[in-house]
Amino acid sequence: MTQSDDVKISEDRRDALRYALGIGSGAALAATLTTPASAQAQAADNTLDRVRANKVLRIAVLPGELPYFNKDLATGTWSGFSIEMANDLAKLLDVKLEYVESTYGNSILDLQANKIDLGFALNPTPQRALVVDFTSLVFPHPFGAMLKKGLEAKTWADINKPEVKIAVDVGSANEAVARRFAPNATIKSLKSRDEVMLEMSSGRVDCVVNALVLGLTAIAKNPNLGTYKILQSPSVTIASGTAVRREPDKRWRDFLSVWIDYNRGVGQMREWFVKGLALAGVKAEDVPVELNI
Repeated sequence: MTQSDDVKISEDRRDALRYALGIGSGAALAATLTTPASAQAQAADNTLDRVRANKVLRIAVLPGELPYFNKDLATGTWSGFSIEMANDLAKLLDVKLEYVESTYGNSILDLQANKIDLGFALNPTPQRALVVDFTSLVFPHPFGAMLKKGLEAKTWADINKPEVKIAVDVGSANEAVARRFAPNATIKSLKSRDEVMLEMSSGRVDCVVNALVLGLTAIAKNPNLGTYKILQSPSVTIASGTAVRREPDKRWRDFLSVWIDYNRGVGQMREWFVKGLALAGVKAEDVPVELNI
């Protein structure tokens, strides 16, 4: 496939979504028949209308949170998985991006305070769902284990043995997963991720239970840690999604859900994700084929 083919496919993909949105079609004609006052009221009440009217999409950006966000301190340029997603949305909607530096926790507060229009890389939880809306799933973030060299494991049963020493950071989702699915292993809870990695690199434990991104990026920094494997039977995941402000009109949320489902279906999400991981030194061939994105 040539570069021009790639460009054409990308343009066709955006044209298809533009048609679905009604951009440049009958919906635009209907908008011209709306009175200015009512149009302004609609734009004020609905994020999708406001974004298109103001030509600006405000997103939360999180410094240092690879593979989702990365800021070049020399140029101020942002990159990463979530930025790839945001750039595609901006092209589709014909708007500019406005970056609001935040954190995972503050992204929810920023949505409620109407400081941003969209929060990326957020885990939908029941508590968060009480105050904001979530789009459809971007991808199920799988859990597995960093395995020392020579240790083979495909399922949780393979490490659920007293002779297997597991390190986790105390109070984390990693610890909860390890204690639930490998309760018979010898589990060592440590204060921080750095201490966990030190235990692994020193050979004092056999494996580290953690989510895929944490495992892959840690091994990319220090290949001597071993290999990462998504463990099965059962498949353990935590949802990774995008959040929007709760509002009566659900068109913004629903549009984003369609956009996400479409890009997952055509393989674009995985391509953006692998590109983001590359910023953290993770090679494309090291991304497990089992990753469902």
